[in-house]
Amino acid sequence: MAKVLPFASYRPAKEVVSEVAALPYDVYKRAEAKAFVDNNPKSFLRIDRPETQFPDDFDMYSQAVYDKAREMLNEDLSNGTYVHDEKPDYYIYELIMDGRSQTGIVAVVSVDDYIDGTIMKHENTLAAKEQDRINHIYNCGAQTGPIFLAYRDRAKVNEIVNKVKQTDKTYGFTADDGVTHNVWVISDEQDIAAIRDEFADENKIYIADGHHRAASAVKVGLKKREENPGYTGEEDFNFFMSVLFPESELAILPYNRVVKDLNGLSDSEFIDKLKTVADVEEVSSQYQPVDKATLGMFFEDKWYKLSIKEELRSDDPVSGLDVSLLQDNILTPILGIEDPRTDKRIDFVGGIRGLGELERRVHTDMKVAFSMYPTSINELFEVADAGLLMPPKSTWFEPKLRSGIFIHEI
Repeated sequence: MAKVLPFASYRPAKEVVSEVAALPYDVYKRAEAKAFVDNNPKSFLRIDRPETQFPDDFDMYSQAVYDKAREMLNEDLSNGTYVHDEKPDYYIYELIMDGRSQTGIVAVVSVDDYIDGTIMKHENTLAAKEQDRINHIYNCGAQTGPIFLAYRDRAKVNEIVNKVKQTDKTYGFTADDGVTHNVWVISDEQDIAAIRDEFADENKIYIADGHHRAASAVKVGLKKREENPGYTGEEDFNFFMSVLFPESELAILPYNRVVKDLNGLSDSEFIDKLKTVADVEEVSSQYQPVDKATLGMFFEDKWYKLSIKEELRSDDPVSGLDVSLLQDNILTPILGIEDPRTDKRIDFVGGIRGLGELERRVHTDMKVAFSMYPTSINELFEVADAGLLMPPKSTWFEPKLRSGIFIHEI
């Protein structure tokens, strides 16, 4: 039984929502974040990345930085930038990019469901990456960036969402990047009860994106429990804010790879070794794989189609992933990249950047690029169901959920 509950959100006033809503904190480098905030002073990014309020050489992880985040958040919550809903509601959040829509439900989910595995993971997290968000959530006393969750379609939930989407929007704006964001409030008590009951009948919810933010929110919740030994389990710190999307709404983009050198091989030796694990076919233009177990490769100003040999393919949920086929048959044995998490010779390029970005990287700082067939949402479910973990950088979800549209105080 999953606890997916309504909550009383702080939301931006309608007239400023488009200025407040911000891309996730981790899509910006420090200088980029500072430049963006300088040009967009109402953006929530200034709260998500409070080091933008300090000199460039100031320690971005110091207590003063997190105190500044709380100060700015308090100011926005009290000066009319935000309104506070009077009762717990669900919210509908629709994102439209390039004509394609995906719609989810904004809610809070249970720390205990994360701990007991009802909320299922497919990636490991790094403690160092968690600590910044732990500090941010704890010092702000709020969760400000929703976790991206997925679930298997439930007809009743879809019915309610489609019904509410026929009513007037609470928000509707298109950001500078061309992505449209629409929000509705689900306030009818019968609809709220029906959604809650539908999810209570669900025993598996999946983290699609935001593993580090989820882990950080859970650790803050556990810290709050230690500080409040008489807690009942109903306090807000026992829950973390998420947007839950049915699987039919989701598409995963490829997460491509670029490699700096050939591990000491000559060009011809590299191609010869590739031919032992794949059928290698030169193609006349950019190649984006359209079938599993095929890769595109840009090398020495030529594009190739690589088809992994049949005997090397696998039905295993992890070994059968296309990112695993590349890693296990080419990156490790041929190019000597044992651990893609730590090896400085490899970099990862989100599919949203297109194949032209792979060519650009090879022309500037890399030797070879691989375009990937995207992991499917069903493959993500299968890996999580098996209690396994995907290789790093296996999925790229787009468009990104905006921060600052919903705030859950804890």
